[in-house]
Amino acid sequence: MTLLWRIVLGIIFIGRIGQGQDLENLEQIEVDEGAEEGEEEVEAPEGPGADVSQPDGRQPCAMWMGGVPGTPGHSGKPGRDGRDGRDGPRGEKGDKGEAGEKGDPGQKGDVGSAGPRGFPGNPGLKGARGDSALSYHSSFSVGLRELVPATNVPIRFNKFFYNDQHHYDDVSGKFSCVLPGVYFFTYHLTVYMKDAKVSLYMNDKAIMFTYDQYQESNVDQASGSVILRLEAGDEVWLQVYGDEGFGGVYADNTNDSTFSGFLLYPAIPAPAQRR
Repeated sequence: MTLLWRIVLGIIFIGRIGQGQDLENLEQIEVDEGAEEGEEEVEAPEGPGADVSQPDGRQPCAMWMGGVPGTPGHSGKPGRDGRDGRDGPRGEKGDKGEAGEKGDPGQKGDVGSAGPRGFPGNPGLKGARGDSALSYHSSFSVGLRELVPATNVPIRFNKFFYNDQHHYDDVSGKFSCVLPGVYFFTYHLTVYMKDAKVSLYMNDKAIMFTYDQYQESNVDQASGSVILRLEAGDEVWLQVYGDEGFGGVYADNTNDSTFSGFLLYPAIPAPAQRR
């Protein structure tokens, strides 16, 4: 029975040796079997020269079966950072991003110093021929033939010294502006028999007044002048004001009362002005 048991155990542990197990397990089992039959154990020598093939008296855990798995160990400390890798190849150019919000205006900088004077520029092209101021004519000079018959209405001067452009109308007694510009107006009136109260009107508005007090048995003179800027369509005239039936403005063969006006310079439109 002992021989048969030895053969079975030998076959079992030969299989375990093929799986990488140590032969010490087989010897340990043989020693244990010999102990059961009363064989004496031989004490293993101590020291470096001891025979490791002899059993050490330890019993295997459940014969050839593995033990219970041990408790997992603690995690080790993190390792040190590795070295930086090499730069990779340059990537493709990305798409253009959206424009950011407009920033606040910056502070005004200091005025820089004046630069050096530049060279004279080339002469410009000759401009188109402009209209001469002499081509703009507007003037008149008229007088009275008799005493002014009414007040508070335009004086109708019916004696013409000059009125080639016909800008003065003897029917209405008014000068009508055809050429816009700056005009000079003047009047010289004979005063006789009554006080003379005369006003110069422009578009139904009195611009200036002249008053001359009549002296008994005497012939007096009253005069006035003014410069006005007129637009086309403006009207200028003289009239006697007051509540009386007639004023003191007088004229006869030897005494004149005149009203004159002329264009000083025209208001030339921008396209007609020379460069």
